Amino acid sequence: MDKADIIARIDEKSCLDFLSMMVRCQSYSETDGEKELARIMVDELEKIGLCAEYQAFEGKNGATRYNAIGRLKGVGGGKSLLFNGHLDTNPVTEGWTVDPWRTPVDDKFIYGIGVSNMKAGDAAYFCALRALIGMGIKLRGDVILTFVVGELQGGVGTVAAIRQGVTADYFINSEPTDLCAVTMHAGSCTFVIELTGNTRHLSKREDATDAIAAACELVPRLNRLTFPGALSPAHEALNRVHVGVIRGALGNDFADWRPPQVADFVRLKGSARYAPGQTFAGVMATLEKELQTLATEFPGLQVKVTGDEGMPAFEVSPSSRIVNSLNAAYELVRGTPQPTGEDKPARFYGTDAGHLYHELGLEGVVCGPGGRYNTMPDERVDIIDYLDMIRIYMLVILDICGVEEA
Repeated sequence: MDKADIIARIDEKSCLDFLSMMVRCQSYSETDGEKELARIMVDELEKIGLCAEYQAFEGKNGATRYNAIGRLKGVGGGKSLLFNGHLDTNPVTEGWTVDPWRTPVDDKFIYGIGVSNMKAGDAAYFCALRALIGMGIKLRGDVILTFVVGELQGGVGTVAAIRQGVTADYFINSEPTDLCAVTMHAGSCTFVIELTGNTRHLSKREDATDAIAAACELVPRLNRLTFPGALSPAHEALNRVHVGVIRGALGNDFADWRPPQVADFVRLKGSARYAPGQTFAGVMATLEKELQTLATEFPGLQVKVTGDEGMPAFEVSPSSRIVNSLNAAYELVRGTPQPTGEDKPARFYGTDAGHLYHELGLEGVVCGPGGRYNTMPDERVDIIDYLDMIRIYMLVILDICGVEEA
């Protein structure tokens, strides 16, 4: 059976039904729903013959959370391949025109909360391996399917899986990239900036230190920042700072009933992105330097910044074995070269790929269905992208793991 015959034999309806089943499970992050979906995935992994584990770990708030891990042992002599994706989702927002839980399917899309981020990716690698097993194909190398939770809390599920021994020779993280092969994305962190001024009545504004005026001067500067240690212009292009929350008034309890007075306290909350080779410490030092400059321009202004390190940066050579395998599979399925590289906006994502790269030093790539309609009302995935992703993953498994000779 040649490769074209193999990928032509997938059961498209069964693949769509499986994804629909996953979406119907309300697996909001840090809820009982994510535990239930993890348990369902363990059952499904066992049904297709994998050794499956309902893997417990302690979440950030002390509660027990669960990953679903499945392992297919190869016959020997091949490389091992790990697939990684998260089961937990964001909540439903306002503005939906379809039922987010009934997973309606039309002639182009499958809809539902979390279908793009990222249950279509999860279902694609499950269905890819299920199809190969169903055809009686014996792989030489191991395949490990990881369905984690906690990516939305910085990747705690993948870190827990790593600490409990999950590893492989190569990996594919299936975050939504619209089937592009993302070979580098930024690391992420969050920060809180506090500006403390000196209030006066507006009649004496000239004697005040206006924290809101200082904040208005600061935000555009933060938007332009880059960080030290960039290895190339492509790496520096991953540098980005964004302020998403700003609040100012009188005092740190934000008394807002006295607008004739100059505001003496502002708190800004934001996020930064930085490249492989750069550091969280470098980001925080750059922010501190910018604040000290601001303080000299607003006499009497006190400044403070604190931060939390988020997900690590990720990078793989575009000429690596796993990227070449993915590129070849994409071209066989779609007949055109695969878009590959530091794709924007995916380069600003945080994914669990960073943990697999940072903690284990693995070569891997980020590539999954969905993305264009990600985390928005009527979230959806192109059906053809989902089905083609299954076919591409099948080919990569065959290439990386190898097939036992008949």
